[in-house]
Amino acid sequence: MFVLDDLLFQPFVNILDAIHTIALDELYDLEGLEDERKENQLLYELGERSEEEYLERKEVLEEEIEIAREVHEQLRSGRVEVKR
Repeated sequence: MFVLDDLLFQPFVNILDAIHTIALDELYDLEGLEDERKENQLLYELGERSEEEYLERKEVLEEEIEIAREVHEQLRSGRVEVKR
């Protein structure tokens, strides 16, 4: 019975795990967030964004970057938790 489970279900579980990892990597794109932070700074320096807009966006991006770093750390360590 256990051999049958390993043969039938383990590949399916491995595929789901791989899809989950790819989805989290895409959802929490650290490089993209860093690029957005640089773009925000550049727009502010060029005068195309007010200081208020710049600071609001900077705060949001820093929070998103922190969350993305935590998710990537969990992915590397293999201890990803999904909370509902």
